[in-house]
Amino acid sequence: MTETNQEQAEYWGKSASGMKWLTFEEQIAASFAPVVELLLDRAELKPGQRVLDIGCGLGDVTLAAGRTVGPSGHVLGVDISAPFLKRARERAEGMENVGFALADAQTEPFPPAARDAMISRFGMMFFSDNVAAFTNIAGALKPGGRMTFAAWGPLAGNPWFYLPHRAATDRLGQMPKADRNAPGPLAFHDIDRVTGLMAEAGLADIEAHAVEVKLTPPGGLSGASALCTRLGPAARVLAHFDGSEADEAAIRDAVSTALEPYVEERRILMPATINLFQARRAGTA
Repeated sequence: MTETNQEQAEYWGKSASGMKWLTFEEQIAASFAPVVELLLDRAELKPGQRVLDIGCGLGDVTLAAGRTVGPSGHVLGVDISAPFLKRARERAEGMENVGFALADAQTEPFPPAARDAMISRFGMMFFSDNVAAFTNIAGALKPGGRMTFAAWGPLAGNPWFYLPHRAATDRLGQMPKADRNAPGPLAFHDIDRVTGLMAEAGLADIEAHAVEVKLTPPGGLSGASALCTRLGPAARVLAHFDGSEADEAAIRDAVSTALEPYVEERRILMPATINLFQARRAGTA
């Protein structure tokens, strides 16, 4: 495991910030359900296919894909976080066509040419060497096998990120500037850069599109503002400045106000720009 990916393993497997994804499992799943729907619609999985789910987290996509490929197919969810996989396995109890593996997909020696397709929801943006990761994952696919993965688009198109960040920095101040191309949630915001990396890895039939969806955080304004404050940019700002409970409450109130334009019939429908990437392993089946 490379040094940088070891840092990712520490973050998602041991840090308080990473463990919040377990705490807010149901709220996160509900919020990102439209992205799962988009991903599986574009992946066009078929019954009987063998599928690789990269960065599977708590198994939302793995389980949905398992239902799509049916008992004659198989889905292997891969993640770098042992606690996430423990929960995913619990959720998959009774599904014999689903499995999970603790692994760094950038370097894991997957059985070659064993999978028909690869899918990923927000799991591909964290590698230290993207070309190496694309190349290694492609090696697990049969010739002609297709990759389909979703990543966050530009910051300006994703109030999920910029509204909590603005509320937190207005309260506590700016954090040091970070490289948005570095491993992290927004690392694949630049479609042209990512498709160039995919081409460098030897992938074929590369396509990428920015797709507009609406995220569906549950619990109305109070639930959505609480979730946005405890995860993501606001949580990182609070941790950096050692924010108090009063700071968190003030940020949550500011986020709630900022989310008011997205209330529709007491639900929050938050616009999001998702970059949807597809490519095939070179060769024919």
